[in-house]
Amino acid sequence: MKKIIPLKYIRESAAVGNADDSSDATEETGKLKRLVAELCDQLSALSPNAASLRRADLLLQLGRALVRLEKGPEAWAAARQAFDLYLAEQAWEGAAQACDVLFLADQTQSLAALGQGIWLAVTYPIDPELSVALLQRVVEETPPDSDGAAVAAITAYYIVDLRAQPPQRDDLLIYANQVLATVARRHSGVEGQESFNRWIEHMELNDPAKFLPRLRNVVDVLVQDDWWFDRDALQAALPVE
Repeated sequence: MKKIIPLKYIRESAAVGNADDSSDATEETGKLKRLVAELCDQLSALSPNAASLRRADLLLQLGRALVRLEKGPEAWAAARQAFDLYLAEQAWEGAAQACDVLFLADQTQSLAALGQGIWLAVTYPIDPELSVALLQRVVEETPPDSDGAAVAAITAYYIVDLRAQPPQRDDLLIYANQVLATVARRHSGVEGQESFNRWIEHMELNDPAKFLPRLRNVVDVLVQDDWWFDRDALQAALPVE
């Protein structure tokens, strides 16, 4: 039997653990509280000259733990600091991870954070599973008949096909294809391969030159005018292929 590669980012929930009963939930909550205390101690112990990425990593871990404890404002504060540190160091994957935590913190700017995380995850060759996770948030946040969900789902599949490498590639392709099939079913009642192929063609999801510009529109709707970095400057600094 083929080994299943564990997923790190997909379907991360703000709920505390996957507890089967109240005693399990209490134990998990206790572990998370101890983790928060430990991370706060490590952050306090850092010298002012400590490496920015070390501080950012601790803040990101803190933000994730606080999200699972359903402490949204505190999680936001930690992840927002992490984002700024990652951005300053051009650590794009870390910045995208921070955006994911900011979205899960469920604050007023969380959709803007999601949009910026998606922009980073598509623009830079980061872990494709993280890219899929961020794009899946769009699927989960939009109505069943949303074209934006279809664009996000096909982009997720495209990124996996383009960037993923063994051992995660096969599992991620299967997962991304399942997400796309689910979107097709809820969007247009698509069942069967032939209907799916027609839907892909009708929605113009078979050409990256058509669906990637539409993804930019989705991102713009999420972010509005609340950009935390200069997209044009970052785009201009990309290597010419």
